[in-house]
Amino acid sequence: MLVEHMDVLLLVAALSMASFLALKKRSRIGMFWLGVVCLGYFGFWREGCICPVGSTQNIVAAFSVPGYAVSISVVAFFFIPLLFSLLFGRVFCAAVCPLGAIQDMVILHPVRVPRPLSRALGVIAYAYLGLAVLFVINGAGFIICRYDPFVPLFRLSGTPQMLFLGASFLVIGIFVARPYCRFVCPYGVLLNWTSKLSRRHLTITPDDCIQCKLCEDSCPFDTILAPTDSHYRETEGVARRRLSILLAAVPVIALLGYLAGGQLGRPLARFHPTVALAESVLEEDASGKIDETIETETFRASGESVGVLRKNAIDARSGFKRTGHFLGLFFGLVIGCKLVSLSVRRSRTDYVPDRGTCLSCGRCFAYCPEELEGRKGLTNKERMKGC
Repeated sequence: MLVEHMDVLLLVAALSMASFLALKKRSRIGMFWLGVVCLGYFGFWREGCICPVGSTQNIVAAFSVPGYAVSISVVAFFFIPLLFSLLFGRVFCAAVCPLGAIQDMVILHPVRVPRPLSRALGVIAYAYLGLAVLFVINGAGFIICRYDPFVPLFRLSGTPQMLFLGASFLVIGIFVARPYCRFVCPYGVLLNWTSKLSRRHLTITPDDCIQCKLCEDSCPFDTILAPTDSHYRETEGVARRRLSILLAAVPVIALLGYLAGGQLGRPLARFHPTVALAESVLEEDASGKIDETIETETFRASGESVGVLRKNAIDARSGFKRTGHFLGLFFGLVIGCKLVSLSVRRSRTDYVPDRGTCLSCGRCFAYCPEELEGRKGLTNKERMKGC
């Protein structure tokens, strides 16, 4: 218990330091070394637990599973990074999260993922979050923890498949910066939402933007938005019609998702341990080959009735089918809202970070001429006075 409370205090301290380094000190070097420390402690020393990414499942279970209780430290690890994101942007991703820090260390030759492809891949994280909630509600386990690609590396143990998965993410991360953070992390979805509303957020330059494009070229995550083309003009009528059509399409897409989600219930139910066991037992009984797996051998030794097992499996399938509708509804709404957001063209006069996807890593600081001039003690107004 004392260790968990210490973890919470260190989490708050690390998030406070990350916020200071990103918004006040504007130090990429400081952010890098903070990431090294957090990777060493929260990653290798604490072996990836307690983790805000996995705590999402604990919070869902506390609300959906009768009798399930969570500790104060788990609640703190889930909500504190979201609170800091609401205040200062995604400083947790910048240097505190060990999953992000270990990927950050291997970004050697980043290549730019085409923006349409990047946006399409980003939908995976929403689907993963929805699946994780679905599995918890139906008692099928914590898939975020089960398939975490980096915890086996932190613990230097695990199945060969999971070790290979973690190593694969790191190898891909040499060229595609932070692939898990950008395209898979379910907690990143929540941080994206809160960071969009952040009270303060990292800025690319402390002074006036001179539109040199160096920040855009330096960002390996493609989270910097360019100024809108002043020569491009779209009639207000065309924009309104397009937006009206997409807004009308959102409920249709959501309804299609709802209907499709119900069809996913049966295949997804096979991941439930009771359903998987029932199918194995029935297959053995039908083929006449008994005790082919450890699970079925243990079940038969327990003396439990096959009829009871089958009934429990049917109940589990029904739960998956029922909640599968809502998974499909959620995914349909995500796709619909994504289409609407892509259709809205906002006017920008400078290069600015995307508040939702920017990881507040500070890489752009070292490439901004205004930043470098500011470190010499000159602001833009002071330079103008000297002209």
